[in-house]
Amino acid sequence: MGTSNQTTCFIDETVANNILITLYIVVFIGGIIGNIIMVFLLCKTNTRSMTTTSIINLLVVHCVFLLTVPFRIYYYIQRQWDFSFGFCRLVSAMIHIHMYLSFIFYVALLSIKCISYLKQRDKIEFYRTLHSVVASAAVWIIILLVMLPLFFFQYGTYEQDYDSKQCFNFHKEFTKSYVIALNYVVIVVMFTIVCLLLGVQMFIIIKVVKKLKRSTLDHQEFWVQLKSLFFIFVMIICFFPYLMFRIYYIRHTEDCLFFNEIVLGITALSCLDILAFAIQTYFQKVLKNRTCSLKCLW
Repeated sequence: MGTSNQTTCFIDETVANNILITLYIVVFIGGIIGNIIMVFLLCKTNTRSMTTTSIINLLVVHCVFLLTVPFRIYYYIQRQWDFSFGFCRLVSAMIHIHMYLSFIFYVALLSIKCISYLKQRDKIEFYRTLHSVVASAAVWIIILLVMLPLFFFQYGTYEQDYDSKQCFNFHKEFTKSYVIALNYVVIVVMFTIVCLLLGVQMFIIIKVVKKLKRSTLDHQEFWVQLKSLFFIFVMIICFFPYLMFRIYYIRHTEDCLFFNEIVLGITALSCLDILAFAIQTYFQKVLKNRTCSLKCLW
């Protein structure tokens, strides 16, 4: 990354660097705190639950990505890449891999919640803990042996066309027609799935509210559905800005490198989902206690 004062997509390079440094510091600190909190919470939960299994896998995805964040912070501070080009490809690819894998586990989590509601069951469980381990292992074997090799063999392959002191700007990959087509397909699929999940979740919440009426805030069923809605909002807030900008960026790669890095960095905020989830749970308890106090006064 150079040190000139040129602007791209109305973002000055120095301003972009400061935004990215702040963004990744928040992601790194908040992500670590959230993951530590969730580890303690998971120690008290049923590991046979499919919901718990999905959250554990999501936690692993966050942890692996967080290992690469300090290198991003270092790069934006130094404004040059001091490691190998291969490692640059790895660190650069991890933010994309993190977004797609997080999306997969969010969808799995929400699908399990929807099925659980439709079947009128509190939770869907594996028969044994070993089954949850085997299921998780199978998913990760597919990821490690199929998805990741395909990603790394195609990502940043124009090594001779990039400056070894710069990183995270593999825009020349968009000269390949199949890369452009694949990006459009991924954008449409992710948008469609999130919109469908949002529609289904709103339908479920409306049904729950109509069923419970005035006592809605007192029932765990309502709060469970709000937590599902929370994960949908995480995807909308963290992933949609990048996906929407991607449509424009595909055809204007040279002009919007810095802006692309910023909206891509916003996807990393999904690492704060566990921390935000813990805060939401705390306010849920406070609100329920206040509701109970008001009823007692009446």
